[in-house]
Amino acid sequence: MSCSMNGPALYELPSAPASWRIALPHTVAAVPVARALVRTALAELEYGADCDTAELLTAELVANAVEHTPGEAPIELVVELMPSGCQVEVHDTDPAPPGDLTRPAGGPPDPWQEHGRGLLLIRTLSSSCGHRPTESGKAVWFRLSAVPAQRRRSA
Repeated sequence: MSCSMNGPALYELPSAPASWRIALPHTVAAVPVARALVRTALAELEYGADCDTAELLTAELVANAVEHTPGEAPIELVVELMPSGCQVEVHDTDPAPPGDLTRPAGGPPDPWQEHGRGLLLIRTLSSSCGHRPTESGKAVWFRLSAVPAQRRRSA
């Protein structure tokens, strides 16, 4: 007796990108929600990016969007998992580019000042980062490379 199995899903390798997209309130309450979502998303990967770094940089992007975007429209967090690592994007309704994300101006910020360090952290700790216009404003993003499981801190 032979049995044939149809359906390509049975033979697909789990290397296709997976993505999460969630709308967040335009308040500082969005920051811990975004951190939790990124941690949950990266837990799905056998070879994930560093969770602590991803959480830190996501918190910076979300906090920047909340602080510098006028109005009360929700911001959107997009997390994409790839075999090579992850990409995190934060979408907001302000089309203006995010300060000094890709081209620092006027030297490094004073590390003892409360403001001005977030974009420096993102430039320094991500494998790449940038921003792009969207239909409703802009998306600011960073990528982190995958880290073998044995090099990641266990939860």
